[in-house]
Amino acid sequence: MKSGGEGTAVLPRPDAHGPVLLRSRTAIRLLTGLGIVLAGWTLAQVSGLTALPAEPWYLTAVTVLLSVGLYGSAAGIPRSAVQDLRLIVLAVTVGVLLKAVLIALLVVPVFDEPGAPLLALAVAQIDPLSVAALLGDSRMSRRAKDLMLAWASFDDPITALLTVYFGAAFLGGQALPEVHKYLGNLGWNAALVAAVFLIWLAGRRIAGRLRDPGAPGWRRAGLAASTVLLLAAMAVAVANFLMLAMAVIGLFLRPFADREVVVNRTVTGALIAATFATGMVLADGVDLARGLVLGLGAFLAQAVVGGLLLPRGFAREDRVQIALGQQNGITALVLALALVPLVGDAVAVVAPAILVVNLLHAVSNGLYRRRLIRQAGS
Repeated sequence: MKSGGEGTAVLPRPDAHGPVLLRSRTAIRLLTGLGIVLAGWTLAQVSGLTALPAEPWYLTAVTVLLSVGLYGSAAGIPRSAVQDLRLIVLAVTVGVLLKAVLIALLVVPVFDEPGAPLLALAVAQIDPLSVAALLGDSRMSRRAKDLMLAWASFDDPITALLTVYFGAAFLGGQALPEVHKYLGNLGWNAALVAAVFLIWLAGRRIAGRLRDPGAPGWRRAGLAASTVLLLAAMAVAVANFLMLAMAVIGLFLRPFADREVVVNRTVTGALIAATFATGMVLADGVDLARGLVLGLGAFLAQAVVGGLLLPRGFAREDRVQIALGQQNGITALVLALALVPLVGDAVAVVAPAILVVNLLHAVSNGLYRRRLIRQAGS
């Protein structure tokens, strides 16, 4: 698809192949994911590793996958997205909570189990990897694309934090999480971000005073130092579950020269690992019926919240595509894996819900794009 000035996409011709290619990519992604799940399920059946969540390293591994996904999603946010900072903050705070409440209102009466609100939280975010992969074929304006990518990137850590603390309350038999612990975790997240930022800023100033900071030797040294800083920050974040910090750090600590390739490959590897682990946990069974309800609830909640949050300054095409923008991926998978010790059938319900959400996204957006092409040809 070609694009015009100021980042506004040109409407495709009636014979354009964009929707066909989009459907092909979506089908390939879904089939690949199903294949990885099947491989994990097969290994669990053959090896007898059907009690994966009981392993002592399980939660640490899940937290590592989550931190990689959150950092990678934030590292891909364009700096131009800050023009809608107020709207982004509103979307990832009020929007996430409102979506979780709407999903819960649908699933709680159907599921009839105490852990249903946690499952609603697990799918209340939008997968940034899926969003980034599809924005290139989107007709949304540059501003709407930036907003959608930033929204998808930052609702992930907020959802993860809420899921963990509401999960802890659920495990302890409390109606609500202890607020002081939630605020305390936010404080430690802020402290880690501040420490990493100050070290990063000091390094940039030192590099700026060198005679030839662009020399290959100095560049390699800077890359090595930044990489060590990133790995150290991730180790602290994983040990203390400071996931919000990893997302914020991704906004400024981007050490790799070919950042997009390195980050995309790393996050894709984490997604493959999470999908494979999902297949292993699914050895105990799949709940298709409740997964269908949960997936439908997540998609409808985004349609409502997306329509409510966007101001009138956005074009109708932007508003429709953001309302139809719900997708789930690595964060929902990892949160489901993390919830298994609390809600035993979390993966059995969330995994098919992810499939339902992504199918609804593909079909609804395909129909909308076809309508736009027909209108352009008339």
